[in-house]
Amino acid sequence: MHLLPPLLAAVLNIFAAFVSLLILLTLIAVVVLYVVDRRQHKDAIRHNFPVVGRFRALFSYLGEFFRQYFFAMDREEMPFNRAERNWVDHASKAEGNTMAFGSTKNLSIPGTALFVNAPFAKLEKEIDEPEPRLIGPYVENPYIPPSYFNISGMSFGAISRPAVLALSRGAKMANCWMNTGEGGLSPYHLEGGADIVFQIGTAKYGCRNEDCTLNEDKLKAITDHAQVKMVEIKLAQGAKPGKGGLLPGGKVTPEIAEIRGIKVGQPSHSPNRHPEISNTGELLDFISRVRAIAKKPVGFKTVIGSAHWIEELCHEINHRGIEHAPDFITIDSADGGTGAAPMPLMDNVGLRISESLPIVDHVLRKHDLRDRIRIIVSGKRITPSAVALALCAGADFTVTARGFLFSLGCIQAMRCNKNTCPTGITTHNEALQAGLDPTEKSHRVAAYCHSVRMEVDMIAHACGVDAARQLSREHVRIVQENGNSISLEELYPQTPS
Repeated sequence: MHLLPPLLAAVLNIFAAFVSLLILLTLIAVVVLYVVDRRQHKDAIRHNFPVVGRFRALFSYLGEFFRQYFFAMDREEMPFNRAERNWVDHASKAEGNTMAFGSTKNLSIPGTALFVNAPFAKLEKEIDEPEPRLIGPYVENPYIPPSYFNISGMSFGAISRPAVLALSRGAKMANCWMNTGEGGLSPYHLEGGADIVFQIGTAKYGCRNEDCTLNEDKLKAITDHAQVKMVEIKLAQGAKPGKGGLLPGGKVTPEIAEIRGIKVGQPSHSPNRHPEISNTGELLDFISRVRAIAKKPVGFKTVIGSAHWIEELCHEINHRGIEHAPDFITIDSADGGTGAAPMPLMDNVGLRISESLPIVDHVLRKHDLRDRIRIIVSGKRITPSAVALALCAGADFTVTARGFLFSLGCIQAMRCNKNTCPTGITTHNEALQAGLDPTEKSHRVAAYCHSVRMEVDMIAHACGVDAARQLSREHVRIVQENGNSISLEELYPQTPS
């Protein structure tokens, strides 16, 4: 038997020494972890099952990722399933979104919307552009949005600079508006040239005094921008109605601090409501005050809990005069999303759009205010069917945040509140942001918006109408507990406006 060459023998000896060292270090680590686990009493599993008990936390952490790719069926995941995410992904790449063999959607689940196709669909040459809807008939600078599908509020700070840039540029290309979210107006919102809806949150970021009251001079400087078309006063959002927010100090960079009007490196709390608004009268007073400064349409965003408050609002408007009405109401759904929210509020508070939108539409019609006040809806409107259903139920416009996040490349990693977003969207880690190219992603944002509108129009033509805004409650049926469907018009009879 030949002896091993000296070089190979040396390599094998080094490898053996390395393996021996690795085994020794592993044993030492196991002993150390065993002692640590036995001595601690915060975690009973780790104390009773030292070392081995640590794998439970590891598997729980990895479970959501493995379920997403290997175990969950296409229609099973929450808050958005794989079929929905894949549709957005293909739409944002302008790829074909056709399917083979048959639908994977269970059409017998109660609440499922089924659109009523006409016996004779509209020919392509009969297709019309959606009827324009003016917002703010009593202001100096009313707004006629070119798109019924738009980008909902996402703050610079909650999402990264390249994400804001991509959305801004994409919105301009798609000819839709972009909402700033409550984090103030940044240069990146303006850079793309899109129409902007400036949102005033409870902390008044960008137009605040230190006590969270409104600074009128700062607001005027913002609304003087020609790109800022409307102002939205945020009372509540779907994921956390009645709850303020917290921007961690680690996210308060010098740039974000300057834009928001807060201190660098210090956490910033948003109150759970506006200090100036404690009742319906004060809400209308605040809307009038902001509108006098902006000279542009002003409305509010909220989550509906019942019809009583909307009735009270309408009574107060008619008492004061129709010009005092908000120019629009943005209704967020109870299943709306955010970067971070308490589970009790996210899971159990507020009404979903399927119930709240018909309620608001009915009450406004009842008080002859429907033509005065435009309705915008938010909350999981990421697919054409969801947008079409909202239009059928009475919406003038729809907005989505998470749909456009998916168009940017979001993989639903559920790390929005950790500053560790792997796609660079909700993190300020520049190494992670490097993978998000605003130029490339802006095209995906625009393609997604175009695809949604195109396929909503396709649904409208199948229902026998010329344009999306002609869809009404007679064009959709809702599956009931017995498996049969009922017309939305029968479930929520529409009061003539």
